[in-house]
Amino acid sequence: MAFSSPKCPSSWFALPPSPGPRSRRVAAASPSPSCPPLPRRFFSEKIPSQSPRNRHWNVVSMHEAATVPVSPEKEIDLKKVENGVSSAISAEEHRDLAILNTSKKDSTVSITVVGASGDLAKKKIFPALFALYYEDCLPEHFTIFGYARSKMTDAELRNMVSRTLTCRIDKRENCSEKMEQFLSRCFYHSGQYGSEENFAELDKELNEHEAGRLSNRLFYLSIPPNIFIDVAKCASKSASSANGWTRVIVEKPFGRDSESSAALTRGLKQYLVEDQIFRIDHYLGKELVENLSILRFSNLVFEPLWSRQYIRNVQLIFSEDFGTEGRGGYFDNYGIIRDIMQNHLLQILALFAMETPVSLDAEDIRNEKVKVLRSMRPLQLENVVIGQYKSHTKGGITYPAYTDDKTVPKDSLTPTFAAAALFIDNARWDGVPFLMKAGKALHTRRAEIRVQFRHVPGNLYKRSFGTDLDRATNELVIRVQPDEAIYLKINNKIPGLGMRLDRSNLNLHYAARYSKEIPDAYERLLLDAIEGERRLFIRSDELDAAWALFTPLLKELEEKKIAPELYPYGSRGPVGAHYLASKYNVRWGDLSSEH
Repeated sequence: MAFSSPKCPSSWFALPPSPGPRSRRVAAASPSPSCPPLPRRFFSEKIPSQSPRNRHWNVVSMHEAATVPVSPEKEIDLKKVENGVSSAISAEEHRDLAILNTSKKDSTVSITVVGASGDLAKKKIFPALFALYYEDCLPEHFTIFGYARSKMTDAELRNMVSRTLTCRIDKRENCSEKMEQFLSRCFYHSGQYGSEENFAELDKELNEHEAGRLSNRLFYLSIPPNIFIDVAKCASKSASSANGWTRVIVEKPFGRDSESSAALTRGLKQYLVEDQIFRIDHYLGKELVENLSILRFSNLVFEPLWSRQYIRNVQLIFSEDFGTEGRGGYFDNYGIIRDIMQNHLLQILALFAMETPVSLDAEDIRNEKVKVLRSMRPLQLENVVIGQYKSHTKGGITYPAYTDDKTVPKDSLTPTFAAAALFIDNARWDGVPFLMKAGKALHTRRAEIRVQFRHVPGNLYKRSFGTDLDRATNELVIRVQPDEAIYLKINNKIPGLGMRLDRSNLNLHYAARYSKEIPDAYERLLLDAIEGERRLFIRSDELDAAWALFTPLLKELEEKKIAPELYPYGSRGPVGAHYLASKYNVRWGDLSSEH
């Protein structure tokens, strides 16, 4: 799970620049021989406006600015080396650089994992934080607190966390030493989620560890959504930073429909401004999803083809080869559409289909995603197929049905599989079907994007493919997981005297091309939250647009009590999904011989 980029010096995590126009950037200082030039995004921080309602959440403090001497000259001839070019930076930028340099040792980040005793915290959040520490991507001064109702000592928390930590493959020599250093910065505080008094006690402990430094605080809410607002209220009134920024990461699900999602957003915004809320969808942190816009916008060979003129259909496929496995109680309240399609797959679709943003700034990218979502037709029942897995015996092993799970009602109609055809009514994508498929207990585990291109007009070699015309089309496949890869299917001639055609893959296989491990999605997203980078987090209006697409369908399914089509555990899903695809003259790409 290693980063392919160089180590992240702790000096990158200094105090943000002073408030000013959003577009202003601070020029990077000369890089040291061991470190690359600082990325521009490390110095971009939007400063939310404060209001009496949000007075408890002091986003950033620049009280040190007045103490930093600034040259009276309008332009200071400071030398900046970037790509071998020297240039002058302004006095205002010089002041900001001075603040960064003088305050980096005087600031600290406190990360509180609320719900620290849960599976998500143990299996994902703490290991991701340790991976960032192992790669030197956390600031010099940081503290991690676990907060939950369970009674636990610091030693017990460290023992629990240590069982889930793993070290980077290429740095095993310092593993035990690094682990001990990381665990020494982990502490635990027991308290109720709705108790301002308990959060005030947490605040005292945080202050002790911050030792008078400029404090920045990050709260990760790894808890059920019904207590999000209680925690936000208590933390805002009793445990927010007095002189730095305070941010909150909210784990999905973000409601069950438009109404509950809007109510959750309103509740959070009583105590937070939008820029402090980081709605996490871990799929947006996956390497191949991150690479999606780079593949399109930085390669001339793809950008001109990205439209209805050349693309016949786009498929977003998510499948798991296991069932609910004891999580049926949680899953039955949401189902596969809410759990996977409305967030993970829809977010990938929006990134795939968006227009070229004005810049790589978070707001510009999220603006384009919202435009895509608002251009989509609400889902119709005739364009959706739902299924539920049933018991199946294979190789002498009997696999249970969904309703065999003791936490699931025997008469449950909750879908464990869904396929849908979606359409974007804009000039670029008019008429192109976006087929979405997600399910549990299927024949394989995968998540991928498949772009099927149109047939070549007047193809001279179509007879060489027989009746399977789909073999004559090109297909771009982006495999998100597992075994990450990007490959393009092309037609070519088999060597010999005859005219026989074959399909071959131009393949970028990540494991073969790159020696380093791919970082876990939570590592990237946690690092972005610490930096204040919001590009991979979901904005409230984006969430509203996503729910507007799915809420009418979900209500219709529940009100009409539509029974899902049963499919055997370990199969390719219900037959209805194939009829849905054929309705739009599409064949599911994951059914081809390559699999």
